[in-house]
Amino acid sequence: MAFAEYPVQSLMYITNRPELVFTEGKGSWLTDHNGKRYLDFVQGWAVNSLGHSDDVMIAALEKQARKLLNPSPAFYNEPMLKLAGLLTDHSCFDKVFFANSGAEANEGAIKLARKWGRKHKNGAYEIITMNHSFHGRTLATMSASGKAGWDTIFAPQVPGFPKAELNDLASVEALINDKTVGIMLEPVQGEGGVIPATREFMKGLRALADKHNLLFIVDEVQTGCGRCGTLFAYELSGVEPDIMTLGKGIGGGVPLAALLCKADVASFEAGDQGGTYNGNPLMTAVGAAVIEQLVAPGFLEDVRAKADYLREQLLALTAEFGLEGERGDGLLRALKLGKDIGPQLVEEARDMGPEGLLLNSPRPNLLRFMPALNVTRAEIDQMIGMLRTLLKKLA
Repeated sequence: MAFAEYPVQSLMYITNRPELVFTEGKGSWLTDHNGKRYLDFVQGWAVNSLGHSDDVMIAALEKQARKLLNPSPAFYNEPMLKLAGLLTDHSCFDKVFFANSGAEANEGAIKLARKWGRKHKNGAYEIITMNHSFHGRTLATMSASGKAGWDTIFAPQVPGFPKAELNDLASVEALINDKTVGIMLEPVQGEGGVIPATREFMKGLRALADKHNLLFIVDEVQTGCGRCGTLFAYELSGVEPDIMTLGKGIGGGVPLAALLCKADVASFEAGDQGGTYNGNPLMTAVGAAVIEQLVAPGFLEDVRAKADYLREQLLALTAEFGLEGERGDGLLRALKLGKDIGPQLVEEARDMGPEGLLLNSPRPNLLRFMPALNVTRAEIDQMIGMLRTLLKKLA
């Protein structure tokens, strides 16, 4: 089927899309309507933690689809309970609420923090967030985000989100007042350019939260579920947050997210929080299949080994082409290009033949890499080789 025959005009415009339609995917590879294959180092923006069309996920989806799709969130179902137990067993948290997207989970975290503030902190409601952060596309999560220009797109913003600077503890402390209920950040700012919060900053935030009786909230929509080499990125700093949000990788490609908290923070009352599909058995069955694979013996060790290998290869490119280096945690990494050629590299990588390469450039001077957690070293080598060809041309 030729591209012109697809009814693309029926879709509402929200972004510029290339003239190709993906029809199949397996592992680290996607295939378009012309049969061309693409090595995928974006994976739906760190969504496909086990690559495309993982066999275990497919089996879980098929099995559950024949049993129960949606009994209503007013009742328990088995996959919901199984996944909740897996998450609390393998984290520092006690309670879980399931949602459909990272933005929805973050919206829930904001609501939970404000409810806790009303009950335990004289109505405190402000949550300190970070400049250049990204927490979602609802009105409240856009307001919480520190993305440039987002304060005017759908103005007026939701109030209550003063902005500090990542890795600047003094800038956070300066914003604390009697209205402050919490501090919220991504352990690695993905959209902001793959900028990790330092271990010292994370420990400092935990100490500040303890000192001022605040909630420490980590948005692990992008960094969670094995992406950074541990099951959750907060573990890298040896701290225990009060609230955590998950999305993207928890579903491995299906719409699933989660809000987790410590028992003493769980302040919702009947009717405060909900959602038509929260805890949907079809999605949570897939989520359980994902988490079981991530916590299997040796899996995360392998992620860390491949992350080290990817880092070494990116540093080799840096030395070869005089680039500015690389950064990140686990298999969430960035190559700092030193010039604004990121978007051009993305375009040319996709269009190269006979096989294309899918990359992402959240800032024009860098590339972001978010491969499947089970990517092979051979696929990393192939990506590096393709990128080297492009850099010889552009850098």
